Order: sequence, then structure tokens, then C-alpha cells
Amino acid sequence: MTSSTPVPVLAAAAFGAEPGRWPLPPARGAQELLLRAVAAGGQGRYACAQADLAELLRRDPPGRWVSLAMSTRASFYRQLGWHALARGWDGRALARAGRDAQAGVDALIGLAADALGLGRLAASAALLTRATALLDCAGAGAGADAPPDRLPIRLSWVRAELAMAAGHGDDARDHARHGVDLAAQALPALRRHRVKSDVVLAAALCSAGDLAASRAVADVALTDTLTYGLVPLRWALACLLAGIGSATHGPTEIADIRDRSAAFITRHGGHLRSS
Repeated sequence: MTSSTPVPVLAAAAFGAEPGRWPLPPARGAQELLLRAVAAGGQGRYACAQADLAELLRRDPPGRWVSLAMSTRASFYRQLGWHALARGWDGRALARAGRDAQAGVDALIGLAADALGLGRLAASAALLTRATALLDCAGAGAGADAPPDRLPIRLSWVRAELAMAAGHGDDARDHARHGVDLAAQALPALRRHRVKSDVVLAAALCSAGDLAASRAVADVALTDTLTYGLVPLRWALACLLAGIGSATHGPTEIADIRDRSAAFITRHGGHLRSS
């Protein structure tokens, strides 16, 4: 792969089989900047990711790229626990999406997740309904920067999270397992989405009261986060396992993984609200 053609490399890191690839090649156009930001953010390198998004937004390319960049920025705030900030960016993303179905669905799913994080469960459910309807009308709606399976997987995550928040553990488990199945069908692409789907499933199983199954899924996913360099997901899993216990790591080791992951995120420009 030559340096003059970075899109395939960046696509493999953002939405493909190499989510832990680092360093990433430089980006020039809007698509490359977006892919690089997505990949860096998935690794917890938020300062790098935000710089690429800022450059993309400064150039103000056609609406879909601006919308997707805004949704991506929102996702970073949401990952770090800042749902109110994320809501503002997702709202801007929806306004800039125009007729682009993928960008519109991305923004609506983000808004649903933001509402959920702010305790607005009915609003979250209504936004998921809108996102589902738009996705159904447009088909998968994915552009050249992401496989078509990504959006249904994201919908499954938020549906599972909404069910958890509502106290419906069995429904949460079913939605989460659907996300795992969709992500598995996409492999070797969407490797990061497969790991995230396992994270959601572990949480859903915990919500359903099946701690042994939750622990088993989380332990395997914890290894995957190390293999693929997905530090934010590693932090999330360590937080879960600190509460329910791990079958393969002692409490001190889990606490160390959690704290080291948080420290990495902080060093690379992320500010965890929970910290």
C-alpha cells in the first residue's frame, strides 16, 4: 500500500479488520479525515481524532461529511460520559444530514443514545423508531466509508441499552445478542463493532441477572480489547468486571486494567466524566 492511497488502510482501521493499527497514515480529503478520526477515537486517541474532525469541519465539505463528522464527535463525548454535549453535536448532525439516509440514521441513533444517557427513556424510544423507519426506507444506507451492516448493529446496541435502563433484562439480552449476530456476519470487517457488541451483551446479561454468562462474555471481550487496541472498550469492561468479578483475573488486576485504561484515555485527550 503506498502513501498516496491511504483510504483502504484507514477504512480497515475505522470499520474493518485492523482497528488497532497505529500509526495511521496522514489524511487529506474529507473521507480520509473522517476514517482517521473514527479509527483513532476507537483506540482512545481522542486528541488526534478531534484534531482530524476539526480540520474536516473547518473545510466545510458537502453536507454528508459534515454530518458524519458531527455524529462522530458526539460519539466521543458520549463514550466519555458527556451526553448533554453529545446531544448538541448529534442535533447539528441531523440538521446537516439533509437527504443522506446514512448520515440521518447515524444522527438519530446518536440522539437516542444521548436521550437515554440523560434519563429520557420515552424520547430515546421515539428517536429509535424514527431511525428504524428511515433505515427501512433507505435500505442499509451506507456510503463508501462504512459497511451497510453497521447501522443495524448500532440500533441493536441502543435498543439493548434502553431495555436495560427500563429494567427489561430479558429484552436487553435479546437485542444485544442480535447485535452480536449481525456483527459476526460482517467479519472480518467491523471487528471493533463485534467487540463492542460483546461489551453490550455482557452488560445485558448482567442486567438479566445471569452473572456467570456476563462474566464469561466480558472476560473474552477483555482479551479482544487488548488484541485490537480498543482502550475505551477495555476501560468499560474493566468497570463492569470490577463490579461482578472476573473468572480469569483477580480484583487487583481488573482494577489495574481499569485505571491504566483511564490513564491512557486522559493522556490522549479524553476526559472521562466518571473520573
